Amino acid sequence: MQAGGRRSVPIKVVVAAVAGNALEFFDFVTYAFFAVYIAQAFFPAKTAFVSLLVTVGVFGVGFVFRPLGGVIISAYADRAGRKPALLLTIAMITVGTAGLALTPSYASIGVAAPVIVIVCRMIQGLALGGDVGPASVFLIEIAPPGRRGFYSSWQLASQGISGILAGGIGTLLSLLLDKEAMAAWGWRVPFVLCLALIPMALYLRRAMPETLVERAEPASQGTGKMASRLLGHGRLLVLGVLLIVGGTVATYVANYLTTYAITTLHFSASISLSATLVAGCSTFLASLLGGWLADRYGRRMVMIVPRLLLTLLVWPAFLLLAAHPDAATLYVTAIVLTALTAISSTASLVAIPELLPGSIRATGLGVTYAVGVSLFGGTTQFVITWLLGVTQNPVSPAWYVVLTSLVTLAAMLAMPESRHREL
Repeated sequence: MQAGGRRSVPIKVVVAAVAGNALEFFDFVTYAFFAVYIAQAFFPAKTAFVSLLVTVGVFGVGFVFRPLGGVIISAYADRAGRKPALLLTIAMITVGTAGLALTPSYASIGVAAPVIVIVCRMIQGLALGGDVGPASVFLIEIAPPGRRGFYSSWQLASQGISGILAGGIGTLLSLLLDKEAMAAWGWRVPFVLCLALIPMALYLRRAMPETLVERAEPASQGTGKMASRLLGHGRLLVLGVLLIVGGTVATYVANYLTTYAITTLHFSASISLSATLVAGCSTFLASLLGGWLADRYGRRMVMIVPRLLLTLLVWPAFLLLAAHPDAATLYVTAIVLTALTAISSTASLVAIPELLPGSIRATGLGVTYAVGVSLFGGTTQFVITWLLGVTQNPVSPAWYVVLTSLVTLAAMLAMPESRHREL
C-alpha cells in the first residue's frame, strides 16, 4: 500500500504503530523510576549504593540485546513486512512484562529471582530493539505528502505519553502507600497495568495495513546482499548512530532524575516521581512540535539548534538544581533535558530512514537506533551513578550530557537534508 496518495490516516493505525514502543518504553522507564525499590527486592547487597549500582547495571542488560533485536526483527520487517514484525515484538513484550510483574522477590525464591529479572530484561531489549525500526518506518511510509516529520514524531511522543502515565501512577502510589508497602508490592502495580493493556495493542496491530513495497531478498538468498547494501550506506549508518547518542544520554539522564532526586537531593518520593510526570508532558508536546517544525523548516536545522541549546543550558540547569534543590528547579531541569532533546531527536529519527532505500529502511534505522541506544542508553545510568559516587558532585551528570551532545552536533552538521527526498 503506497502512502503517497493518502490524504488521511485513521488514528487507530497510528496508535497501533506506536503502541508497542509506548508499552515497552513504559516498562523501561518504570524500571528506572523504581530502581531503588527493585534493588531492595531483587539485588540485596551490603550497602544501598552497591545494590542500586547492580540494579542500574541490570537495567543496561536490556540494551545489550537491542542491536540483536534491531538486526533480526528489522531485517524480518524488510523481508516479510512491517506488520508481521510488529506483531512479533508485541508477543515478546508480553513475556518480558509478565516476568517483571510476577517474579517473586529474592527473599522468597533466592537467586532465581534476579536470574528471571535478567532474562526478562534480555527479552525486553530484543523486543524494543526490533520494534523501533519497523514502527518508525511504517509511520513514515503511511504519512500523507509533506507530513512525514509529524507522523514520525508520534513514535517519540508515545514515549512522552508513557512517561506521563508512569510518572502519574508512580506519584499516586507514593502518595497512597507508605515506604514499606511501596517496597513490598507497590512498585509492581505499573507493570501489572502495562500487562493488562497489551491485548489491546495486539488487537490494533492485527488490523494494521502493510506499507512495504520494495522487499529485501529472502533470508536464504539475500543475507549477504542485505549486508552489502547496508555497508554501501555505511557512512550514513555511522552518522545515524552518532545522532542517536546525544539524545539517548539526555533522555536517560532525565529518566534517572527520580532516583537522583531521592538518593542525591533527598527529595520525597512524591516530588521525585512528579518530575517524571513533568518530563513526560514535555516530551509529548515537544516531540509533536519537533515533527511539525521538521516538516516546515527541514530536518537539519531542527536537529542542530535544540541540541546546541541543550549543550549550553544543561550545566547551568544542574548547577541551579544543586544550589537550590526544590521542586521548581527539578521541574525546570527535567524540561530543559526532555523538551530540547525531543525536538532534536524527532528530526533525527525521520531523517535517517528517509535517506535509506525501502528494502533496508527498517533494518538500517533499527540497527543505528539499537546500537546508539545500547552503547549509551544502557550505560548512562550506571555511568552517572558511578560519577555521583566517585566525585560527590551533584552537577556531574551534566558533564556527560555536554560531552555526548558535542559528538552528536558534529554528526548533525555532516547529515544531508532529506525533507524533499522521495521514498
